[in-house]
Amino acid sequence: MMDRFTETLRQGSEPDWSAAVGHRFVQELSAGTVSDAVLGTYLIQDHRFIDSFLALLGTAVATADSFAARLRLGRFLGVIASEENTYFLRAFDALGISEAARLAPPDSAPTAGFKSIMREAAATRSYAAALSVLTVAEWIYLEWALRAPRPLPPRFEHAEWITLHDNPAFQDLVAFLRSELDRVGPAEEAVSRDFFRRTVALEKSFFDAAYA
Repeated sequence: MMDRFTETLRQGSEPDWSAAVGHRFVQELSAGTVSDAVLGTYLIQDHRFIDSFLALLGTAVATADSFAARLRLGRFLGVIASEENTYFLRAFDALGISEAARLAPPDSAPTAGFKSIMREAAATRSYAAALSVLTVAEWIYLEWALRAPRPLPPRFEHAEWITLHDNPAFQDLVAFLRSELDRVGPAEEAVSRDFFRRTVALEKSFFDAAYA
């Protein structure tokens, strides 16, 4: 029995995939031991590319080949623009990170890389390219969040970032993204493989950068 297309892509992204899913950052976050300085650095940089992520999601909505897919992607866009963005703002307040402090640091290299690859995928106007980036971004987070030991850490800055990426709705989203990429990706295999592999490498580098 042949592997699913998305599973083949995941296997082709090793060892970066496993390095990201088992990264020191997600282990410390899940244990509630990550330092506030490291978490703050991570959140400042992660919040920087929400704008590019929303634009990429918009491209996926526009290029999807079914009404059902557009509805599903549109609901996810709403989550990013509401619950997830609100988490960032609450976490910044809890960590004592002012707006000026959020804006002062330059983009890290992985942050710049994420902005760039999201713009690049959006510019292709390819549903498969957009899905390749989106699937990595959400699937990796589901994988590490599923591994988080229970009970979750007491501080919401840690626990809520985990539950945002491990709940029935999010699991359903990742299943949807994978099924869509399984369906349309093989027709654009080289494009899908390239965007998938580069996005996985960026995820690993992004976690590394939190400790730089």
